[in-house]
Amino acid sequence: MNAFLIRGGHVVEGDAITRAEVLIHDDRIVAVGEIDPADAAGADVLEADGRLVVPGFVDVHSHAEGAVFDPEVQLALLRQGVTTVIGGQDGVSYAPGDGAHASEYFAAINGPHPRYRGPRVADLLATYDGQIPLQVAYLVPAGTVRHEVMGTADRPATEAERQCMTALVAQGVADGAVGLSTGLDYTPGLYADAEEIAALCHPLAADHLPYVTHMRGGYEDNSQVGIEEVARIGLTAGVPVHISHFHTRADEAARLMDWLAQHGLDASFDAYPYTRGCSILGMSLLPPAVNALPPDEAVTLLHDPVQRQQLREDWFPQVDRNASLGPEWPELITIAHTIARDFDWAHGLTLAQVARRRGTDAVDAALDLLAASRLQVNVVMAVRDQRPVADLGRLIALPGHLGGSDGIFIGAHPHPRARGTFASYLATYVREHAFLDWPAAVQHLSTGPVSRFRLGARGRVLPGHLADLALIDAEAVRDTATYDDPTALAVGIDDVFVAGRPVLAGGQLTGDRPGGGLRAAPATPQGDGPAAADIHSPHQGEQ
Repeated sequence: MNAFLIRGGHVVEGDAITRAEVLIHDDRIVAVGEIDPADAAGADVLEADGRLVVPGFVDVHSHAEGAVFDPEVQLALLRQGVTTVIGGQDGVSYAPGDGAHASEYFAAINGPHPRYRGPRVADLLATYDGQIPLQVAYLVPAGTVRHEVMGTADRPATEAERQCMTALVAQGVADGAVGLSTGLDYTPGLYADAEEIAALCHPLAADHLPYVTHMRGGYEDNSQVGIEEVARIGLTAGVPVHISHFHTRADEAARLMDWLAQHGLDASFDAYPYTRGCSILGMSLLPPAVNALPPDEAVTLLHDPVQRQQLREDWFPQVDRNASLGPEWPELITIAHTIARDFDWAHGLTLAQVARRRGTDAVDAALDLLAASRLQVNVVMAVRDQRPVADLGRLIALPGHLGGSDGIFIGAHPHPRARGTFASYLATYVREHAFLDWPAAVQHLSTGPVSRFRLGARGRVLPGHLADLALIDAEAVRDTATYDDPTALAVGIDDVFVAGRPVLAGGQLTGDRPGGGLRAAPATPQGDGPAAADIHSPHQGEQ
């Protein structure tokens, strides 16, 4: 029997922080409090030395489902206390299908998957079992489903096509997916209307799984439009809704979340504690029809002088009118990742700096970079109006908020959010500015996500629950990743357990791999208690 005693810590559970010991047998917590020495006989002892003992965090918006096999990525997540990531975001990922769509269109976001060959969500989840130290849950990506049935067709789906897509979603849910995602600024998701999306959501309803969306039509200045569509979809399908990277001003976000509640929606959202965003360059600077082309065709178009001139005259004036970027976009977009060797020097530079070094203007610099990279470019995007900590803090403190990094691990100069989000929540928004206290932070970063995505008996430090636990030095925890040094690791979380086994010890990976694909727990009248939660990876004997 695998047994551990965590001694001398302060357990964060519910609304309280209590000095208590935690006894683990195999993958479960079996006792919390003052442990009888006889019960702990033979257990390995970990001295907490006053650290907080919390349930492992769930990153509800991650793009790590391909990168998580990399030990450096594992270390970056565990050093933030993250024990579960939820992939399949923004409507584009590997399954269902052979992964080709994601490998081309979203290559600069998710990167390649080293093990998945298709065709089902079950096959994707199985690639993680016994291979990684943490857990991966998965949303069925509606854009990938649409691509499987309709390719990049820019038209409404027929009834037969809807039925085929809905069947793929139902299969994904049966395989253990924890919801459905859309990315309504990405192709082909932007071609789907609310009625089509609601039809795809119907298989979620029986298990009360959420519809998760990168909304249509903008966020900061146009959220009402997206929220109204979210409401139509959620109410039609009878499912809860979750809004991805909801970075509207705090007062407006509060109003819109109240509006959803008043209309009968069970709604939540994620928001990371950074002002700058990150996405693929093509989505920001190219028409959707060009983004939808196979890479070879897109590259040919971008090399064509006539097509380039047409983009310059007809399309880039629209880029100049973008509400978030505006005509200053060359100064606001920083190159995070390109596969073009000839542009290796451009990592960490703005498009304006790239253009100056090449002696061109920003339009030519951007189009040349996209062509040389076969569109595989991701960028960090600043905004003209930098938001203060106070506004982000009030946003993160809203009751509907759940912790999500939107973390992208692809690139030589990535956004720091992948390695810093959860440590930033704790350092800046809990310890330094007290927008959340420690129990509230656990609710936002662990307990709430577990409940929303039906992850079973996690998210609590209670007997009978799975022992996904992190030990936090409350005075030392902080993010060190910055826009200038984006790959620096968080500090202050040095010991982490997954399924009762130490996966991080002394700040380093132990080499143990108790993680795997996480399958959604079925809905039960009793809720998400331990009896309903035996959903850990099959290699651990949990079915």
